[in-house]
Amino acid sequence: MLKRILDLLLSFLGLIVLSPILLLIALIIFVFDGPPVIYIHQRLGKNSKEFNLYKFRTMKIGDSLSSKHDSQRITSIGKVLRKTSMDELPALFNVIKNDISLVGPRPLPLKYKNRFNGFQNKRHEVQPGITGLAQIKGRNTLSWDEKFEYDVYYVDHCNLLMDLKIVFMTLIQVLQGQGVAPDGEDIMSEFMGTKNENEPYKTD
Repeated sequence: MLKRILDLLLSFLGLIVLSPILLLIALIIFVFDGPPVIYIHQRLGKNSKEFNLYKFRTMKIGDSLSSKHDSQRITSIGKVLRKTSMDELPALFNVIKNDISLVGPRPLPLKYKNRFNGFQNKRHEVQPGITGLAQIKGRNTLSWDEKFEYDVYYVDHCNLLMDLKIVFMTLIQVLQGQGVAPDGEDIMSEFMGTKNENEPYKTD
C-alpha cells in the first residue's frame, strides 16, 4: 500500500513538474516526424497480464522486423530521446493507471510470453516498473541472462529502501547517459528464449 501511495505521489508530481517538457517533446515529434506522438506497445505485466505501455515515438512508422531493422528506424529526435530516457516519460500515466510501478522488472513485449523458463518467469510475480535493479546494474549493456538474474533477485528481496535506492541511482544514471544501448549497437537484441529450463544464469 505504501509503495502504491509513493507511486501515485511521485508520478503526479513528475507529470506536473515535467508537463512543459512533455508538451515540448510532443510538439517537436508532431512537427518534425508527424503523428502519432505516442507509441503504444503491448507489454507483459504482473502475472503476465497484458497491458498497453505508453512511450514517446522514437522510430519511423512501420512493422518491427528485427532489432537490427529497428535500429535503422530510429529517428534523429528519437536518438536524443532514447539517450536521455525522455521517451519513457509517458509511462508515468501507466503508473497512475496501476499497470506498472516506478520500480520493478522492466515490462517486456507480449511476444516474449512463452520464451521464459521457470526461473526467468518469476520476474512476473511482481508489478513491472519504469526502472529496476537491472537498470542500475548496467541496463542494456547487460546480457539477457544477467538482466533476468537481477530481476529475480529483486522479486526475492524487494523492499521500500531498495526501491528508493534504485530511483536515486536511476536519476544519476540518466543524467550521465549510462547504459542506454549495448556496446556497438543502437538497440538491445531480441530475447529469443533459453535452453536452460529452471536454473539462473551463472557467472564465472
